[in-house]
Formats: sequence, C-alpha cells, structure tokens
Amino acid sequence: MTQTTINESNEIQEGKIFAVVGYWAFLCILPLILKKENKFACFHGKQGLVLFIFLVAGFIFNIIPFLGGLIYQLIRFIYLTLMLWGTINALMGRYSRLPVVAGIADQISL
Repeated sequence: MTQTTINESNEIQEGKIFAVVGYWAFLCILPLILKKENKFACFHGKQGLVLFIFLVAGFIFNIIPFLGGLIYQLIRFIYLTLMLWGTINALMGRYSRLPVVAGIADQISL
C-alpha cells in the first residue's frame, strides 16, 4: 500500500460514522460541522443535505390537495431509496455518487 492509500483509508475509517449519519434527515449537518476537514464525511454529508432539502420540498408539496399527497409519497420513496443506498455505501467505505444528487452536492462549498 502506498502512503496515499493508507492516508485515504484512515480518513475513511475516521469519517465513516459521520458519513452514515449524514444521510439521516436533519442530522446531515453533523458531518458538515464536526468533520469538515474529513473529505469522506463531507462528501456523504453534502449528498445527505441535498436529499434532506429534496424531502422538505416534497413535504411542502403535501399542502396541495390530493396531487400533493401523491407527489410527496413519490418523493419520500425516492428519498428513502437513495438514503439507504448512500448509507450502505458509506458503511462500506465507498465514495458512491447518487444520481442527480451528487451533481448538486458538488456545487456546495463549505
């Protein structure tokens, strides 16, 4: 193993729990504040933040009678699916880019 690989592996191990928590709704702020120097935790925290904003937007759609409820249920399903996907990959120590979410998360600067 090279020194870069060892450093990256240590960074993943140190940030793994924060990366996982980063996908759990409003807790996405924890890795962005407490582990902002850890690339792995911030990567997953940013994606979690985008997902949380997506969920809040869906909740706002819920105000619209009938159609809003259907839209919210669809958004909630997408959110839960992507949240599980991100959580599993964070647990496995992978930098997994979620579709659409990763592109938006890349634009967030801390």
